[in-house]
Amino acid sequence: MIRLHGYYRSSTSYRLRIALELKRLEYEYVPVNLLTSEQKGEAFTSRNPFGSVPLLEVDGRDYVQSMAQIEWLDEAFPERPLLPEAIEDRYVARELAYAIATELHAPLNLPVLKYLANEYGKSQDEIGAWYRHWLARTLDPLEARLAQLDTGEFLFDAPGFFEVCLLPQVYNARRFEFDFGDKPHIERIEKACLALPEFQRAHPDAQPDNPENQ
Repeated sequence: MIRLHGYYRSSTSYRLRIALELKRLEYEYVPVNLLTSEQKGEAFTSRNPFGSVPLLEVDGRDYVQSMAQIEWLDEAFPERPLLPEAIEDRYVARELAYAIATELHAPLNLPVLKYLANEYGKSQDEIGAWYRHWLARTLDPLEARLAQLDTGEFLFDAPGFFEVCLLPQVYNARRFEFDFGDKPHIERIEKACLALPEFQRAHPDAQPDNPENQ
């Protein structure tokens, strides 16, 4: 039994939903309300001391931290691998995925945005400018790297480890009105992914805890 404890708009939860869908693993989705800080309550932190989503529960054991969870899933369930077979290709997938996970997630996640508003009195416009600044710092070179690699619809023959990280970040970037007009490689990969049923099922719009579905 696999249970994914997450939040519909959390980029890390979105990563895990995509990974599970691409690997065709059946799972139960358990909503965790970040807006009410449910992830900081004792019931949740007793299982995940980081107080963050997603929490992946597999056969009664808990796993935390999305990038480690994704690589664990690929090892524990080797069919339909997310990482390519060739070592150099695996390196490229990790290079690009970790650029997103390590350079963008930390300065742009919800606690940081709340801190900017509550502790420094920043307006929504100022927070949006902060968000777009850090997006450009990583997505500009990411686009250049994709151009160097001469990618097709996906980084490799099929979506995998990189796309699992890219799509949630692009989703959030669009929420903050980031301009992708000069990023044709990222937009091409996004379009190809969103045409697939696995990505459609994983999308925030399709989740039961999205207020529009309640």
